Amino acid sequence: MSVRAHVVVERPGFRVDVTLDAAEGETVAVMGPSGAGKSTLLEALAGLVPLQGGEIVVGGRVVERVAAPRVRTAPMHRGVVLLGQDPRLFPHLTARENVAFGPRAAGTPAGVARADADALLERVGLAGMGERMPRELSGGQQQRVAIARALSASPSVVLLDEPLVALDPVTASSIRGMLRDQLVGTTTVAVTHDATDAVALAERLFVVEAGVVAQSGAVREVLRRPASAFVASIADVNRLPGVAAQGGWTAGGAVLTSADAASQALAAASGAPLAAVFRPGDARVVARPGANVWRVEVVRAEPTLSGVRVQTTLGAVDIADGAFGPGAELWLHVDPSRVRFVPIDG
Repeated sequence: MSVRAHVVVERPGFRVDVTLDAAEGETVAVMGPSGAGKSTLLEALAGLVPLQGGEIVVGGRVVERVAAPRVRTAPMHRGVVLLGQDPRLFPHLTARENVAFGPRAAGTPAGVARADADALLERVGLAGMGERMPRELSGGQQQRVAIARALSASPSVVLLDEPLVALDPVTASSIRGMLRDQLVGTTTVAVTHDATDAVALAERLFVVEAGVVAQSGAVREVLRRPASAFVASIADVNRLPGVAAQGGWTAGGAVLTSADAASQALAAASGAPLAAVFRPGDARVVARPGANVWRVEVVRAEPTLSGVRVQTTLGAVDIADGAFGPGAELWLHVDPSRVRFVPIDG
């Protein structure tokens, strides 16, 4: 089923006011800095946190609504399951009985529920492990059982609250692929801190900052054209605020041009707020000034897997090696074909 929600939750000193939608069978990702309201959003969708405003509609049916003057309808059964970082398996039940618990509680005969549980465990890569207790399973295996248990409820909507964050990279990659396969056709809202999860699992991305949606759209398009410093950080790109000037971009004495037609159109509006976007790996250190070259001061240097990332007063650059201490002056260059301009709202 589809889900459409306007979630308003107020707490002392903080307010979440987020509008979000997912079509039937679609997976949408939600990203944002810590404290932005992502988990509160999921808890409200799951019915664990009451709305103070807005409504939640699942499959065209209003399951919760707050209408002026704040009269709240009684929440209805919504067919939503929430899977978080902690698998929260029943420690006294086997993997099979954990998965069968929901259907059995709903009245499914024990034999049928257990057979279905074994089929689900096989789907998530745990064939033949139904008799194991949670303590006998690795963290990744426990998370697979939790996913099977969630699917056993035949939910209308699955909510994922960073279920891969506590796993090692190899296990996370394996479970990410399994989730992508098993959630096909299931409406899913996935909160993640990892752009890899968003690209692998979701069609669209909602970025929540300070309790509101700061940017939304197709995942790759949002990451390609970041509207905020946070989105730039998760996309691993430089986003340098400035203004349009003489068909290009300028800030702090730096002048950049772009070969991108859409960027050139934005830069034609002289004085308009504009951000220059490019990857640190697309910039390089040069010896002298020139076109698309600007002078910077080194703030710090950070070792990376492939060399050093040099953070400067105006952008970052990746280099293979080199000793640049804080305060050192450099000239940076980026080819116009590697630069895009994006508007700065407001």
